[in-house]
Amino acid sequence: SDHFKGWLWKWTNYIKGYQRRWFVLSNGLLSYYRSQAEMAHTCRGTINLAGSFIVTEDSCNFMISNGGTQTFHLKASSEVERQRWITALELAKAKATRFTESDDSSDEDSLVKNDLRNTLRALVGKLDDLATCNDLISKHGGALQRALSDLESIENNLISQNDSPALSSRIKTVNERATLFRITSTAMINACSDFLQLAQNQGKRWHKAIIHEREQRLRLEETVETLAKQHNTLERALHAGTGPPRPDPSNKDDESKQTNEIASDDEDEFVDASDKGFTTEFVKDHRKTPSTASSSSIDANNASVVLNTANVSDKSDPDKIIRERRSRIPDKPNYSVNLWSIMKNCIGKDLSKIPMPVNFNEPLSMLQRLGEDLEYSDILDRAEKCATSQEQMAHPFNPLLGETFELDRRSDLGFKMICEQVSHHPPAAMHVDSANVSENSGWSYWEEITLVSKFRGKYLNVAPTGVVHLKFHKSGNYYTWRKVTTTVHNIIVGKLWVDQSGDAEVVNHTTGDRCKHKYFAYSYFSRETPRKVSGVVQDAKGIAHYVMSGTWDSYMECAKIVTTNNANKSKPLYKTLPSKRLWQVHPLPVGADKMYFLTKLAVTLNEMETGIAPTDSRFRPDQRVMEEGNWDLANDLKQRLEDAQRSRRKRREAAIAMGQEVEPYKPVWFEPQKCQFSGEVTHVYKNSYWESKKAQNWSACPTIF
Repeated sequence: SDHFKGWLWKWTNYIKGYQRRWFVLSNGLLSYYRSQAEMAHTCRGTINLAGSFIVTEDSCNFMISNGGTQTFHLKASSEVERQRWITALELAKAKATRFTESDDSSDEDSLVKNDLRNTLRALVGKLDDLATCNDLISKHGGALQRALSDLESIENNLISQNDSPALSSRIKTVNERATLFRITSTAMINACSDFLQLAQNQGKRWHKAIIHEREQRLRLEETVETLAKQHNTLERALHAGTGPPRPDPSNKDDESKQTNEIASDDEDEFVDASDKGFTTEFVKDHRKTPSTASSSSIDANNASVVLNTANVSDKSDPDKIIRERRSRIPDKPNYSVNLWSIMKNCIGKDLSKIPMPVNFNEPLSMLQRLGEDLEYSDILDRAEKCATSQEQMAHPFNPLLGETFELDRRSDLGFKMICEQVSHHPPAAMHVDSANVSENSGWSYWEEITLVSKFRGKYLNVAPTGVVHLKFHKSGNYYTWRKVTTTVHNIIVGKLWVDQSGDAEVVNHTTGDRCKHKYFAYSYFSRETPRKVSGVVQDAKGIAHYVMSGTWDSYMECAKIVTTNNANKSKPLYKTLPSKRLWQVHPLPVGADKMYFLTKLAVTLNEMETGIAPTDSRFRPDQRVMEEGNWDLANDLKQRLEDAQRSRRKRREAAIAMGQEVEPYKPVWFEPQKCQFSGEVTHVYKNSYWESKKAQNWSACPTIF
């Protein structure tokens, strides 16, 4: 059964340690209270078992975590009691997972739906009882009617023949039939009474619950809206006095420290035996520059190095000409916005399906943001030259319908990229080739990104789905992996900060090598380094070759393993050579705090190019005026573009409803194919965009702007 309750010891913090709490498992949710009496009015915490994992730590201890913001460290009174809980939790998790696979509603909606299902089952059972009684009444009523007819005919005959024994027998039969009918009727009346009583009680219960939830929601909205107004007032006063502050994602607000009751995860995947082996030597950037370039200059803000294209020898090949890229965009205007008035109706919903004002955006489209994955494309150039597949794997690879975005940076960064929005909502498909790509050299990188987002009031979860593909053509090494979950905290009140959490596994399908990364979720009580990432590179036989360590926002290092001590199989000890730094974050441009904190590459993404497709994101009028600082006009233009797209979609749906033959929408530059490794259908590049650009043939492009 998925209903279970009892006392457990829960880890709270380092001061109070384990505290005795009353836990209740119901409908896939594990909730706890300080006492049984609290169940009527106060719940101290709840974790949804769907998508969570349960880990047994020792004879009495176990842990439940959703891989993100919630982790319960629990202790039972005995090993038998712990096993009872583990069994009940696993069963409830299996049921909850089945119920929530296609359920995009919030946790509260799921609870109501489960309660409704249980009540409907009871009502259906009572209805079956009524149907059975109805059949019996019909059967016995018909028999009683026939008996009465026979009695009437016999009575007429007896009057003439004076045969009293036959009359007594018939009367006895009639009495039996009448008794059966009376019993069945009584049973039916009782079933109807039970049915009515159950319906009335449940109706009162739902009515009270709805009133209570409505009152709680109203009070919560009033409280949060008051806090949001106070926050906005303080923020405007701060801007007026000192100018806009630069956000520091490493500092968490005091409120999150006081309310966060997440226990630390002390389990490491490895221990590096050579603490003194770390080196501070940075890998030099080896991005391509033409050997014949005669002069270079640094712009006024020291934000980028600009080469003089007038002296490039081969002007006939535009791919070899390095153009001067911009290093600034107009400053972000100081617009104040009441976030709560916009976000309060989005709680528990998929934000990718909700129109948002430009106030929440950077002046970049979703397709252009995919280009930010290539901020460190030089890592792939270095990985291509690695001597072994294990060393290659140690390099960290992952740092409007019909709309497209191209990024041709072969001349300076060594790659070209094309993206396309292939459906009304994500996914968006992307394909990247290195400048020297061929059957025997270079690399290709492609992915289809779909985002599943949930806004929970205080934080926003964004879970990318889909598989990322990377192929090195010379060695034939073919890698795939999935990205981890991103959580944005303090959406309404406090300083925004971002966290990455979860497990990611890079697989080399050519050799069988694997690299398992763990992104540690931030916890105020954890002793781990904030934003820590660790990993181990293993070959097809499971032998470890490299260990990796670092943080996802600063640097990553790897160390080659010399020997392995497997005395503790769950936590082996590795002796390593000195570490080598593989990746170091690039510093932000000067004045980034006034430019949405865009990186050097991101600043150039919306810069206008010549010869690009008419569907390119750079032609979006709302995005262009937003970058120029006119947010009011940008919101108006964004609304018009979205209304026009909805109108086109409704016309197609109306034509289909009228029985007209309408050809399904097909992307221009990508086509659906089944992945040979994951079995999923993804959109793959058709190798036609750059040829169309060279010929300036854009006849296949739809009109979207």
